[in-house]
Amino acid sequence: MLKAMNSRTRRLTLFTLPLLFAGMLSTGKALAETLVFTAIPDQDETRLQERFSKVADYLEKTLEVDVRFVPVKDYAATVSAFRNNQVQLAWFGGLSGVQARRLVDGSEAIAQGVEDTQFKTYFIAHKSAAIEPGEDFPKDMAGKTFTFGSKGSTSGRLMPEFYIREETGQAPDKFFSRVGFSDNHSRTIALVESGAYQLGAVSFDVWETELAAGDIDLDAVKVVWETPTYPDYQWTIRGDVDKTFGEGFKKKVQQALLSMDDPDLLASFPRKKFIKAENKDYQQILNVAKDIGLID
Repeated sequence: MLKAMNSRTRRLTLFTLPLLFAGMLSTGKALAETLVFTAIPDQDETRLQERFSKVADYLEKTLEVDVRFVPVKDYAATVSAFRNNQVQLAWFGGLSGVQARRLVDGSEAIAQGVEDTQFKTYFIAHKSAAIEPGEDFPKDMAGKTFTFGSKGSTSGRLMPEFYIREETGQAPDKFFSRVGFSDNHSRTIALVESGAYQLGAVSFDVWETELAAGDIDLDAVKVVWETPTYPDYQWTIRGDVDKTFGEGFKKKVQQALLSMDDPDLLASFPRKKFIKAENKDYQQILNVAKDIGLID
């Protein structure tokens, strides 16, 4: 059982993940009596492992069941793992959560960070772009190079693309000279900081976390605009967990998340605390995804 496993074994790598999932797929079910969860890979793997191995320990102690965190290679894999019951709980972004809940009947958003009700995206610029910060959308970004984060990211793709279209009347590949996808927020910052792209869209919380850690060179890159706020990250759970773990288990998981009060654990997200969430909280994300053609 997991309680007897050491930390090295519990911190599964991306190389062992396919083997674990292959075993699950053979039965179509999760490991017996083990709550398996994952998270969108919005930062580099090392930071994700640091964050969610702590969460696994906390949930295992609080819920009194074995808990395992498994990382995935991209946002789409997170949704697929949830759909296939390879994971029963996931820390999704707004868009990936909407996608997952549409694929699994009865699945619910059960908790979100207090910051997630008012999330935002930063548009960042390399010094070579010569763009100054301002309250208005910087139209002088036109013709420059630009990178989103992951194609499935709410803060790194969905909402920044929405505002680019709304403010310019053009698709990103028409407004910018070249558009790319970095795969995660940390890499977006690194690409713009290096000058590989002149501009990028990044989650405000990843920017603030890396800035506080001293990992951003403000002589090379800076924030030039921030979007209006929107709902984003949330914990989503499958609707059939009570059948697997017993009546009332979904509520027990929700309460465990809402009761998380370890400052170090919360800071790793970073969130001040978790509050209740409902599926309807993410209607705006669904509407935007339909508007720009990411969801039918």
